[in-house]
Amino acid sequence: MASSIGYSLGIGSGIDTKSLIADLTAAAKGPKEALIKQREERNTAQLSTLSQVAGAIDSFATALSSLVSGGTLYSQPAVSDPTMFTAKSLAGARLGGLSAEVEVKQLAKAQSLVSTPLASATTAVGQGTLTIGVGTKTFDVVIGAGNDNLDGLARAINAAKSGVTASVITEAGSARLVLRGGVGEAQAFTLSVPDGTDSGLERFAYGPSVTGGMALTQAAQDAIVSLDGVDVKRPSNTINDLIDGVEFSLLRAEPGKTVTVGVSRPTAAIEQGVNDFVAAYNELHSMLAEATRIGTPGKGDGGVLRGDLSVREMQRQLSQLTSKVLNNGGEGPRTLADIGVATNRDGTLRVDAFRLKAALETNAEGVEALFNPGQSSSSPFVSIVSKVGKVKPGAYQLTDLVPPNGSTPGSGKVNGVAMIWSGSSLVAPAGSPALGLTVRLAEGAPATATINVDFGLGGALQAVRDSLRSRTGPFTSSQERLNAEAESIADAREKMEMRSEAYYNQLVKQFGAMESRVSAFKATQSYLEQQIKMWTAGK
Repeated sequence: MASSIGYSLGIGSGIDTKSLIADLTAAAKGPKEALIKQREERNTAQLSTLSQVAGAIDSFATALSSLVSGGTLYSQPAVSDPTMFTAKSLAGARLGGLSAEVEVKQLAKAQSLVSTPLASATTAVGQGTLTIGVGTKTFDVVIGAGNDNLDGLARAINAAKSGVTASVITEAGSARLVLRGGVGEAQAFTLSVPDGTDSGLERFAYGPSVTGGMALTQAAQDAIVSLDGVDVKRPSNTINDLIDGVEFSLLRAEPGKTVTVGVSRPTAAIEQGVNDFVAAYNELHSMLAEATRIGTPGKGDGGVLRGDLSVREMQRQLSQLTSKVLNNGGEGPRTLADIGVATNRDGTLRVDAFRLKAALETNAEGVEALFNPGQSSSSPFVSIVSKVGKVKPGAYQLTDLVPPNGSTPGSGKVNGVAMIWSGSSLVAPAGSPALGLTVRLAEGAPATATINVDFGLGGALQAVRDSLRSRTGPFTSSQERLNAEAESIADAREKMEMRSEAYYNQLVKQFGAMESRVSAFKATQSYLEQQIKMWTAGK
């Protein structure tokens, strides 16, 4: 303890060895720590900026996808009387010069039944089995001692999951059972009990030969619509196969009244959409340019991601958007460059307003197709059943196609992989790049066909985003590299701290030894001085 206190105070040498050791340790550690700190700050900045860039491409792709899917950038049906029905364009539809006359003669409705009044919802209904018949299917509803009342009957009918729903309506002094089936004639239902049933459950039977059972308040019926004078029946009030690419929602029927359906072209919205895309692109381009800026004397060290391969790849793919084929169909524009979107020398985009306007005037549907991608088959005998957006954009080769023949299912391959026969269609298998693709083969189908699923602008940008952000993509590689570098820096700091501590302990030991020797020398000096004084005083 004494030697430790002496070392701290520098008693032996008179030197502040504690401060000296601290200064020497700091001097040895300082340059290394400064270098590590510089690496830490740069690594942190790179990770942060890479995250911002990745978030920016995500936001850009999501915003464009939402804009496109919202339907404001492609033509919509124009209905002369929207109180009769509404109509909307389906994704990928090409309405062309749509012009039609529609008459709603009858709405599709659900069958409804009501029972005779009972005293209350807890009144016994009778035990036994009530069978619900819907089409060719039957569902048994068993009433026993535990559910022998109107509420119990309603719960049992709902539990049968037949498509018939039950509810109990309570009025002053009475309660009635109300049943409702699905919409359309095919959803009509019957209720029956075994012959000879007299428990009271027979009061809830219904059918052509039933007497004294439930009363019909609304018969099940299909919708009847006349399109250009031709009557068609549909089991729902939502109809998407009346006019190709148009979905109708029937609201009311008025026989004899004709409603015209035309096309509304969103030219102003497309112009605004193109300009908004260019503005967002240029904002993203500026972010990337700053992140990869080359350092110049007097202007700093440049962007933190200069030389990063993932950002370079992102810049390369984005720069190709103006020349990428977005639409393979028709004779209209196929790229953004075709409608006046050009690249400046600094990599930003600009819009040639006159060229865009001219394209909209001469081929509005073609311009619209760049935002509203479609899908097509090279053969009229091979039809695409899957909806637009279900299959990743690209070209898919169908080979070895064999249409179904009687009980023999159809077969074929997509990109060399066998497809699965399901119902009446061929389906791309799990793991296939064409996942989601469903096609139907008609008699006379060729052995080969090509399915083209257009990118559209939203799909093209999403493809860029997906390639960059995939598990094996450049962004993931950069993220892993920077994370590994962060671990390496942390390891270097730990080793530096260990070496610094070891050096500090070494100095403490060395200076401690020095202090001990100096103290011994001083003790000897003091003894000699005393002896000399005694010798001198005795003369």
